[in-house]
Amino acid sequence: MMLMFLKRALLDLKNNPLLHTVTVIVIALSVLIVSTFMLFSFNMAKMITVWESGVRLIVYIKPGIPMAEIETLMDDISHMSGVKNVRFISKQEALAKLAKKMNKQLSLIENLDKNPLPDALEVWINPAMKQWKEIERLAIHIESSHLVDDVEYGKNWLKKFTGILNILRFSAVMMSLIFFLAAVFIVANTIRLVFYSRIEELKIMRLVGATDRFIKMPFYIQGLIQGAAGGLIGIVILYVFFIIMLSSIDIDAVAYSFSIEFIPVKSMIIIIFCSMFAGWLGCYISLRRFLKQ
Repeated sequence: MMLMFLKRALLDLKNNPLLHTVTVIVIALSVLIVSTFMLFSFNMAKMITVWESGVRLIVYIKPGIPMAEIETLMDDISHMSGVKNVRFISKQEALAKLAKKMNKQLSLIENLDKNPLPDALEVWINPAMKQWKEIERLAIHIESSHLVDDVEYGKNWLKKFTGILNILRFSAVMMSLIFFLAAVFIVANTIRLVFYSRIEELKIMRLVGATDRFIKMPFYIQGLIQGAAGGLIGIVILYVFFIIMLSSIDIDAVAYSFSIEFIPVKSMIIIIFCSMFAGWLGCYISLRRFLKQ
């Protein structure tokens, strides 16, 4: 029986290619836009997670502090709660790193009369300490030392970045809802047009005793096929753009330990199921109105 319903659904798709193609395209575009938001927010969330697992403080030492006092400060910081490791970075080492990064503008550094960079401490935070209030409290405590000039740890940057990520997630949810409703509306209208083109045939079927299930099943299958096709096409298009983008940028220059990844398989399956549900729901709305008439 199901094989017969499938054959009828495929035959109708073949007989009305334009209407069904438009529906598939609309679903594919909806999936493409929503998946793009998901891809971006997924990688940004992953980036934040990687960053949080390696949070560090850069403690700048005041000029002229003896090495013995700096070592005492290092020992004090290493015993503070949440500190994983402390490393001393001399101003000579810092200048050498800067020169390596600015190899194209090396003349700017070579013409300096003296090293303008301060000695610093690199303080690595235990990954278990993920509350920014605790990290901020630790930074303020370290900065209170008379040996410390400033403490830097990218707090403002991460807060802004996290805020942008939350906005993107909210936008993705709203866009998903809007495009889901748009896809349902398009599918419903497509099925309605197919009804009108076959209304006499369907009336005859009802007169000769065809049940509602016998009439509805091929249309439900059409909706599921349209949704699945639109979902797959949208994801494939996004993947092609993703590969092109990935091949055109220098990953090492963008993020060191962070790798850009495509949407997880689980998310792709959810997207396809949602697009199939949109196709089925559009059919259900049209069928319910038609069969009432």
